[in-house]
Amino acid sequence: MVDATKAFSGFSVRDVPEARAFYEDVLGVEVSEDHGMLFLHLGGGHRVLVYPKGPAHEAASFTVLNFPVPDVDAAVEELTGKGVSFLPYEGMTDEKGVNRKGGPLIAWFTDPSGNVLSVIED
Repeated sequence: MVDATKAFSGFSVRDVPEARAFYEDVLGVEVSEDHGMLFLHLGGGHRVLVYPKGPAHEAASFTVLNFPVPDVDAAVEELTGKGVSFLPYEGMTDEKGVNRKGGPLIAWFTDPSGNVLSVIED
């Protein structure tokens, strides 16, 4: 039977070493590698599988991973300083890429494979 207590999500990338460098060095996520795939180790023992698809990779058109932060503006500034570009959504985000149109403050960016991620105010 399915054991939901051990379930985890995953998404693909074009290049595993490039993804590992981004998640470890830019975002500061603990990463392990097994059989050519990555595991992102998140709080509370949660993990996310990152697997290679090479040139067949198609980036998700939706947010695959959200990072709660105490201050979205500070997170945007720090990540921008590390070379991350935030996605502009016309009529929704400001010049920094932050959505201030209702709900929690949130800003979207992509990993090197084009998968959409966010920082969202906790």
